[in-house]
Amino acid sequence: MQTTLSTYGTIAGNLTRSLGITAAKPQVAREAAYYLANIGNVKSIDDFLANRRLFSFAMKAFGLQDMTYAKAFMRKVLTEGTDKTDSFANTLSDKRYQQFAETFNFARYGATTTIFDRTRQGTVDAYVRQTLEEDAGARNEGVRLALYFNRKAGDIKSAYGILADPALLKVVQTALAIPAATSAMDIDRQAQMIAARLNVADLKDPSKLGKFLGRFASLWDLDNPATMPASSTLNLFTQPLEAGIGVDVLATLQNLKLGGH
Repeated sequence: MQTTLSTYGTIAGNLTRSLGITAAKPQVAREAAYYLANIGNVKSIDDFLANRRLFSFAMKAFGLQDMTYAKAFMRKVLTEGTDKTDSFANTLSDKRYQQFAETFNFARYGATTTIFDRTRQGTVDAYVRQTLEEDAGARNEGVRLALYFNRKAGDIKSAYGILADPALLKVVQTALAIPAATSAMDIDRQAQMIAARLNVADLKDPSKLGKFLGRFASLWDLDNPATMPASSTLNLFTQPLEAGIGVDVLATLQNLKLGGH
């Protein structure tokens, strides 16, 4: 059985090749081809939500496939966009919604939204990367966590950014031998604990990031001697819908989460 470290090293060591293999898989290639051939025909939010195949592809690209059913919720995300600080997407602590609304920014660009590379090849590239990580996680969730952390590391600005993402936090807790029970502590104390042991700026250095993830992978295998199934930590990649939302919109969410129009 391959270790987490060796498997992660094989994938990340030649990421371009790994992504190419994933992109060439028949189902991935078929869905990507359909998306690229049809996304240009989408001129409005209604068009986007009406084509389930396109919408599902885009949602998976951002790791939001579990919310594909909630079209009314996503309509609100898209309708309000990201230009106003109090827009719906900007009030959510899960920044994947903000990123989705920025990529498919119908609120700002209207019918021309889908002409940009980020909505076309950029979204396909994100879909392939997401698929690569999920496929790795189906065999060893530690590998998926390492790949995810590798992808997100450059955007981490502080310990609070780590604490806001359960998957990032799991990697850091494992690598730094911080007990999971500390998650019950005051958020500022947790941030101080992480900052005292990890210089976030180091995560932007490929060499230092590699050593950090190597430590994570080794300690992951010590804590999990048998390969963990994907379902065991899947919730790390699915943040609670209500997290970070003001109380003034919670009542609205009770209906939106049902996915009605």
